[in-house]
Amino acid sequence: MLPLALSIGDPSGIGPEIILQAWLERNRLGLPRFYVLGDPGLLAARARRLDLDVPLSEADPEAASAVFSERLPVSPLQNRLADNPGHPETVNAAGVIEAISRAVDDTMQKRAAAVITAPIAKKPLYDAGFRFPGHTEYLGHLAEEVTGRAATPVMMLAGPELRTVPVTVHEALASVPTTLTQSLVEETARIAARDLRERFGISAPRLAIAGLNPHAGEGGAMGTEDRDVIAPAIHALQAEGINAFGPLPADTMFHARARQGYDAALCMYHDQALIPVKTIAFDETVNVTLGLPFIRTSPDHGTAFDIAGKGIARADSMIAAIRLARELADNAGGAR
Repeated sequence: MLPLALSIGDPSGIGPEIILQAWLERNRLGLPRFYVLGDPGLLAARARRLDLDVPLSEADPEAASAVFSERLPVSPLQNRLADNPGHPETVNAAGVIEAISRAVDDTMQKRAAAVITAPIAKKPLYDAGFRFPGHTEYLGHLAEEVTGRAATPVMMLAGPELRTVPVTVHEALASVPTTLTQSLVEETARIAARDLRERFGISAPRLAIAGLNPHAGEGGAMGTEDRDVIAPAIHALQAEGINAFGPLPADTMFHARARQGYDAALCMYHDQALIPVKTIAFDETVNVTLGLPFIRTSPDHGTAFDIAGKGIARADSMIAAIRLARELADNAGGAR
């Protein structure tokens, strides 16, 4: 069974320590095997700083599974990483980017089953010349480089009781109505439905589509986007055989009884999607990127520079990301 490839993220954040904590919990929680794309020296230093007994072993992906039960396998980066918790440094950008690209390459070359990414910070990367808005866009670029086909990455937040998909993601609220188009709603829903079938193992996914405006527009009285953009998209999806319904008033979509009626909720903007799923299960929710030719999961939180290196970070979301990556890989036939 192929191991999971885990990129180290920004080393000045909590990524290294939640990786170390996850490995320490491997037996108690029955975690699947993974290896880290990272700097062994930095991981060893962080373990010493936090008094964590984590022996390391430099290992390529092929040797990682055999090593995992006794030592944390680390595939060393060519670019070394500076260990300065709480203080992001531009000098680490090359290593952070290398870890992501190598994790993707290992997965696309069938040396690993899936990609798991620890959190990154954008500013140190931008300062070093990184030209992508964030993790997701870079992953889409890497996918296109390998396959020669454009990828449309779609964000999903997956928790134990709720999955949400924002149709627009990092858009200012004022720009959402002009960014939101019928084709964008349709394409996001198609990708979500396909990945729910092929990777989550849901044979007939049910997609609840949120409205943009209060009361889903109240027939045009509170905005026309629900009537003129979202409703036509739903009709087109239904004509394709996708079980999509709405637009629904967002304020009544997320209580326990409502959640029983769908497998994922498509939301029209960032906070409409992220607030409910993080409120219900902040520590267990996972960021999943749909629409890529490989599986990618990540914790649902950021780098948390303010607590890095203090030994108080929780690894729950990283552990959930590791578990979900294995589940999705197995569902998609990536177990071998």
